[in-house]
Amino acid sequence: MDQADHIKFLGTAGARFVVAKQLRSSAGVYARMKGKNIILDPGPGTLVRCAKSKPPIDVTKLDALILTHAHIDHSNDVNIMIDAMTNGGLTKRGLLFAPHECVAGENAVVLPYLRSFVQDIVILKPHESYTLDGLSFSTSARHRHPAETYGVVFDYWGRKISFMVDTKYDPELMADYADSDILVVNVVRFTPHESSDVMHLCVDDVREILKRLHPRRAVLTHFGMTMLKAKPWVVASELTEELGIDVIAASDGMSIELQEESHQ
Repeated sequence: MDQADHIKFLGTAGARFVVAKQLRSSAGVYARMKGKNIILDPGPGTLVRCAKSKPPIDVTKLDALILTHAHIDHSNDVNIMIDAMTNGGLTKRGLLFAPHECVAGENAVVLPYLRSFVQDIVILKPHESYTLDGLSFSTSARHRHPAETYGVVFDYWGRKISFMVDTKYDPELMADYADSDILVVNVVRFTPHESSDVMHLCVDDVREILKRLHPRRAVLTHFGMTMLKAKPWVVASELTEELGIDVIAASDGMSIELQEESHQ
């Protein structure tokens, strides 16, 4: 396992067709920050991607799993990741951070028999702060999405590394992501969907978000079919030129080193 602090996009798939066909991997995001190993939104294939990563990600060394919401492309591998992280329950270790909906009610995604394997299950709530042995993060307001969904903002040596996950555009969310040094944005669609029931961002939404927030760097990910057809790297390049912001499109396996973001 790489010991340098970094974020690795194990997968960048966003919509059901892209996930079903595995046109992009639907695995989650691995983050190593301040010596802590975290998987964010372990979608389908996360365990396999960890094993095949170069260098491999040792899932028995994970410190925490974070679910932003219960939808299957964000949570499918949470149970096997809990089992792996805890050596099949033989070692009670690690934390699970998740909205209440992920562990209770008819849409709960975490199997009851696995819940006692982790050290603790911490329920995410809007506008709350959480600490993982020196690494802190906060949640946004609830996103405009069918499931109970929260974005995540890490405090990395005083800099903000933010994950704006699935949501319909909402200007009231902008304050929660202000002053982000790195802003990761889930952009499923190239153009808006004709149905208001589809609560995902499109490129026009992202353009407005970047104009409002002006992060030092933005990373586009979680692509649906219309985004793949539009070539995400082309979209990112055009946004960079238009807005004067460093915008990049994530690819499967892409890493962002965080040493330059540190306090040193």
